[in-house]
Amino acid sequence: MPLLFKGSKNLKTQTVCEELSSTQLQQLVVSSLEDFKAIDVHTIDVSGDNPLTDCMVIASGNSTRHVKSMAENLIIKAKTSGNPPLGVEGVREGEWVLVDLNDVIVHLMLPQTRAFYNLEKLWEASSQYRSGVSSSA
Repeated sequence: MPLLFKGSKNLKTQTVCEELSSTQLQQLVVSSLEDFKAIDVHTIDVSGDNPLTDCMVIASGNSTRHVKSMAENLIIKAKTSGNPPLGVEGVREGEWVLVDLNDVIVHLMLPQTRAFYNLEKLWEASSQYRSGVSSSA
């Protein structure tokens, strides 16, 4: 998909850069969230636990407007880098926004929503269960 840049009299085209690696995409996500003052950014490596994605990033915003603006900024940065989201859910409400960037899935939530669903603990428990760390009673 070419991008158009205004030249002196002619429009020049330049192709969008290739897709970022999983690590580069994760760095772009974290950087984007930090730029918009995300609260408690947490990354979880799920590459061995989940066939759908390599990493989950979970962060909070202090209001629905804050969560929406973080999501919108992330979507713009991802598109600009040549990695448009596969899907985005929840932007209208802003309580919990999910941005699916394929290798990285981003959950942006209000603090009370994040505390209720506690995704970090869910994935930690899942990882421990798969590795055999959990004890049987």
